[in-house]
Amino acid sequence: MSVRDEQDLLSGLALGSFRLNGQFLEVAEGLARPVGLTAAWWQVLGAVLSQPLSVADIAREMGITRQSVQRVADLLVARGLAEYQPNPAHRRAKLVTPTHDGRQAVAEIGPAHAGFAARLVEAMGRDELAATLAAIRRLSTVLGELAHDTPDVDE
Repeated sequence: MSVRDEQDLLSGLALGSFRLNGQFLEVAEGLARPVGLTAAWWQVLGAVLSQPLSVADIAREMGITRQSVQRVADLLVARGLAEYQPNPAHRRAKLVTPTHDGRQAVAEIGPAHAGFAARLVEAMGRDELAATLAAIRRLSTVLGELAHDTPDVDE
């Protein structure tokens, strides 16, 4: 395989993942909108359903900036869908946790989410979808490892 072919593969993966991200966001907006959430609000609430997390922890888990998560968390708190709690591990980095209303809003998405998931499995097949998920997870792991070995452009 030539260097150009390798570059085309990388570019194709990047462009494909950008398009896929846009498609997932469009689906998420459609699922969240009827219950008064946005995709971003649902994403942040979903990150803290099982345990309270700091804004930085949510950002790391989601692979986005802390500032983006902070804006969404502040909106969720202002609307009564989440609250800040003291963080015993860090005095200034409060923990985000959903309120009863936040949990209820996410639960209301459940039936539409399950319906869409069933349609996706039917269209693609369970085995192919599971293999795609495994490949995406592997690619993410390898990209994370290689990112630490990549010199800065300025160097």
